[in-house]
Amino acid sequence: MSTTTEGVEALLDERTTLPVADRAHVLRDVRRLLRRHRRPGLVMMALHSGAALVGLAGPWLLGGLVDDVVAAARGADPAAVLGDVDRTVVLLVAAVVAQALLARVARYRSLSLSEEVFAELREEFLGRATRLPLSVVEQAGTGDLVSRTTNDVDALSYTVRYGAPAILVASVTALLTVAAAFLTGPLVALAVVVGLPGLLVGTRWYLRRAAAGYAAERAWWGRISTTLGENVENVRTVEALALADQRVRLVDRVIGETVQRERYTLGLRLRWFPTIEMSYLLPVVVALVWGGHLVRHDLASTGQVAAVVLYLRQLVGPVNELLIWWDELQVGQASFARVVGLATVPPDREVSGEQAVSDDVRAERVGYAYAPGRPVLHDVSLSLEPGERLAVVGPTGAGKSTLGRLIAGIAPPTSGSVRVGGAEVTGLPLEAMRRQVALVTQERHVFSASLRDNVALPVPEADDGAVEAALEPVGALGWVRALPQGLATTVGENGVELSAAQAQQVALARLVLADPHTLVLDEATSLLDPNTARHTERSLAGVLEGRTTVAIAHRLHTAHDADRIAVVEGGRITELGTHHELVDADGPYASLWRSWHGGQERPPG
Repeated sequence: MSTTTEGVEALLDERTTLPVADRAHVLRDVRRLLRRHRRPGLVMMALHSGAALVGLAGPWLLGGLVDDVVAAARGADPAAVLGDVDRTVVLLVAAVVAQALLARVARYRSLSLSEEVFAELREEFLGRATRLPLSVVEQAGTGDLVSRTTNDVDALSYTVRYGAPAILVASVTALLTVAAAFLTGPLVALAVVVGLPGLLVGTRWYLRRAAAGYAAERAWWGRISTTLGENVENVRTVEALALADQRVRLVDRVIGETVQRERYTLGLRLRWFPTIEMSYLLPVVVALVWGGHLVRHDLASTGQVAAVVLYLRQLVGPVNELLIWWDELQVGQASFARVVGLATVPPDREVSGEQAVSDDVRAERVGYAYAPGRPVLHDVSLSLEPGERLAVVGPTGAGKSTLGRLIAGIAPPTSGSVRVGGAEVTGLPLEAMRRQVALVTQERHVFSASLRDNVALPVPEADDGAVEAALEPVGALGWVRALPQGLATTVGENGVELSAAQAQQVALARLVLADPHTLVLDEATSLLDPNTARHTERSLAGVLEGRTTVAIAHRLHTAHDADRIAVVEGGRITELGTHHELVDADGPYASLWRSWHGGQERPPG
């Protein structure tokens, strides 16, 4: 079976992406969070509003001071004017102190609430990520999920902790400032209207483009993670088929597309910011000119004009805050949509309430397609008796691993059914399914924890005796007892580093502890060096004893001793029988066997 480099490159690059929540879903989640934290949110807003109101006293008091000075110039009693000045200074100092205290308490409550909300979001995200169907993660690739776990969670963290409170405070402050300006001098404050067209038109123009722009930007950042992850995961294939140049060009193209998205959103900001700045600076100029006209015609006092101008200048602060954080909010919103999007992934199984009543495994007219219209398996039927050893062989890409994953319940079949003990595999609770059937691959994860905790992952309540009993049949008990603290020894990144063979033994001991009646082996030793592979195969023999075994045999020496052999070609089982029966039949298996043994016409057996 030949494979072109272009075909392999397309295969490596072909990934679906995890869904992104739509606007309606995002708004529902935001409203849910607001309802859940309504009381502390209202307290926070009350404190910030109080701080903003106290801060508005300054321009009003200074406006009154200006009127006092004007009155003194026109012959008012100097003693009365000086008394008003003293009172104004005292009130200004009191207002500054009160504002500082309220702002400090309000900021503390804001940060506390933000941390609480973000902690909740992070826990929800982790729960959603760990509940994702494995078949969905495999199709999407881990890069997109890693990008959401890192880049998007970081961006969301920044927005929730600092951006959202800042936007709320700035919005309240801006509204109160405008209201104070109109209460102080209604006619003078009409100058605010001059800035509204630019503010509304510019903001509407920006918002219509920003959401999609930032969503695309975050998606392409996820694509970078996916592409780099694929290069690392498939490095052997890349090297074997000399795909390095193509993959480098692909990375360059993905980075280039990401840069284009960054430039697009930067262009939006470069157009929006100047428009907004003009929208809040122009009213100040107009207020001075318009206010002078009103003073000349005795329609407003000098103090009113001064106070309104100060309010409009004071408005610059919260509006600038809104500008800066509103832009950050677009990034946070895009990241939030990607984080919440995990909740929109439909489950790949629905618990039916059926119970497995035996240890037999049945596949009936099973079909499977990774993408619509591109089936990998066609009408496959297979029956396994308890304790039987079945080897599944065939050419690369025939659907062997896919069949094994369906039997292990990793994904539901597109058509037909896979039943364990009479119950549909995707109708069993996932925990119950894993106690019935387990998939064994080349992957061997060792977590940074004690050796006991690493082995006891499937049964956390297992005592030391049970853990040692699980380690014994895989041949690991000797070296485990030789560790400094035995089962309590920390292994992994922050502890004792285990060899590849030891890590595989730990993974196999977990299976012994979980005690599934059926194991699906997807060439668990194919990527190990020969010495490690021999150790692992000896350990594996202790795990397989008395269990039903489906061995995906990429190398035929593992098929010889099986009770039966299934030959899969083009997504169908074309032969099924013992080794001797299939060799005597002189069909596809006999051809594979002769090829494996160097072309012998009638291999010994």
